[in-house]
Amino acid sequence: MALEGGCACGEVRYRLMSAPMFVNCCHCTSCQTETGSAFVVNAMIEADQVALLNGAPEPVVTPSESGKGQTVWRCPSCRVALWSNYAGAGPGVNFVRVGTLDDSAACPPDAHIFTRSKLPWVVLPEGTPAFEIFYDPATQWSETTKARMEAARGRPA
Repeated sequence: MALEGGCACGEVRYRLMSAPMFVNCCHCTSCQTETGSAFVVNAMIEADQVALLNGAPEPVVTPSESGKGQTVWRCPSCRVALWSNYAGAGPGVNFVRVGTLDDSAACPPDAHIFTRSKLPWVVLPEGTPAFEIFYDPATQWSETTKARMEAARGRPA
């Protein structure tokens, strides 16, 4: 898998060097506010598997639903959010904004999270797990994802 993506103005371009570990669709109020939308779709991938092709995103620290905050990496010109690092996962895991991929349809959600604050007109697809807050990674992640996450975080998943 070699998916590419970038910001709206084209200053920052990146390539995913492997398939994402897991894809979350988050409906929390922090994601709604930050994106100006009903939810965000994030593909979790090791930071060293995101290759910059052009430009250099800048970090911006913002609040998160967990209360631990996140670092959002944005294009310095158009300010589009490209990925985040959440405190719980650490800097070794990027949460790539699927909407910034050239082919965003290639990364459908594996789970919907924080559905307690899902907007009432959003209809969740049948067959995709949905959680009022968050899920238990031990039951939702594959053994491969657990191993990749443990290696990326430097601690057990």
